[in-house]
Amino acid sequence: MEDAFFAFDPYHVLIAMVGGLVILAYWVPRFVSNREPAASGLLIIFGAIGFSLVPGMPAAIDPRENPKLWEYASEIAVIAALFGTGLKIDKIYSFTRWRPTLQLLLIAMPLTIFAVALLGYFVGAMTIAGAIMLGAVLSPTDPVLAGDVQVGPPLEGKEHPVRLTLTTEAGLNDGLAFPFVYLGLLVAANGFDPLQWGTEWILRDLVYRIGVGAVLGWGFGWLLGHILFVVPRQAPLANTASGVIALAGILFCYGATELFEGYGFIAVFVMGLTLRGIRPAHAYHRRLHDFSEAIEHGLTALILVTLGGTLPLLLPDLTLSHVIIAAALIVLVRPLAGWVSMLGTDIVGRDRAVVAAYGVRGVGSIYYLAYAASHIEFVNEPQLWALVAFVILLSTMLHGLTAGLAMDSLAGDGEETPPPG
Repeated sequence: MEDAFFAFDPYHVLIAMVGGLVILAYWVPRFVSNREPAASGLLIIFGAIGFSLVPGMPAAIDPRENPKLWEYASEIAVIAALFGTGLKIDKIYSFTRWRPTLQLLLIAMPLTIFAVALLGYFVGAMTIAGAIMLGAVLSPTDPVLAGDVQVGPPLEGKEHPVRLTLTTEAGLNDGLAFPFVYLGLLVAANGFDPLQWGTEWILRDLVYRIGVGAVLGWGFGWLLGHILFVVPRQAPLANTASGVIALAGILFCYGATELFEGYGFIAVFVMGLTLRGIRPAHAYHRRLHDFSEAIEHGLTALILVTLGGTLPLLLPDLTLSHVIIAAALIVLVRPLAGWVSMLGTDIVGRDRAVVAAYGVRGVGSIYYLAYAASHIEFVNEPQLWALVAFVILLSTMLHGLTAGLAMDSLAGDGEETPPPG
């Protein structure tokens, strides 16, 4: 029997709808602003509306049923963003410039994890493992959605300290959240008994995996830099127009680092930084960055539209206590932790407030939760998905719609040093 004409295959309906929703999300803001469209929140909202019109469609993409799909898609988006973030930074060898970043990582991030875990346990009535996982998943500043508050592409120069701090924080804290994800998995599997697993967690997940990620990232960055710019000297690969080397380098570095049980997120960011320091004035850095950014933006749009499509399934598990936790994270926990962590730095006044407030949550949180869900079944898993989806929606709307104005309010125009070369 022949298939019916105009059968409206759900797969083709999905493909057409996603494409149309992405166009709408980027087009509609142009009616009210001439800025680069702050489309992230609209992608989620339009996804929720569009997918609800197709019977059975949200169930097919439910992250609680298919976490691996979400893990792999968000993983590629994050590693592309991290590599591109590393390539953005024109001047990398300056402790003064990195000091605010280090304080965000060493002070604001642990404070955020601890505060969110407490909120999850006492306000959200989660298990200890679920609360730790919530703190870990929601702690990193997302490198994918934070583009509006980051420095520009390579070779632009004038990297404002606020933009530089938020850029480098986003580049590193995605990898540094991983030890706490593993901590949540350990507690879920073995109970809250640090005497049983504490030493192993410190040595393996904190020391070894971070160290391997940093060392291999530097090594692969150095190797790729010499392949691109140095050997063969008479016909370097960087003289070609192909940016696909960015994707190849990302995949090689990330996969090899993970095989050595290191943190691939740290490795690809460090690789981007290291590569940026080799022939820093070469125009090929811009091609590599633009190629990785195109991958990042394309995957992110698809992920956010699809996340919106799952909201009708996820949000019924959202309670008032979850809304309180989400709001507290966005408007209280991160801003306070960020403000405290900037004490003693040169970032003061309104600039400090911008650094403290703009900890965008996004695709990195999806990856971590999907990764955890594919390894162990949490008691609070439905609540975790509902809360994380709501936090991303809240963050993309609040941060996305205000980032441009916040960046316009920064003191000065950044460093007067020109780009490399």
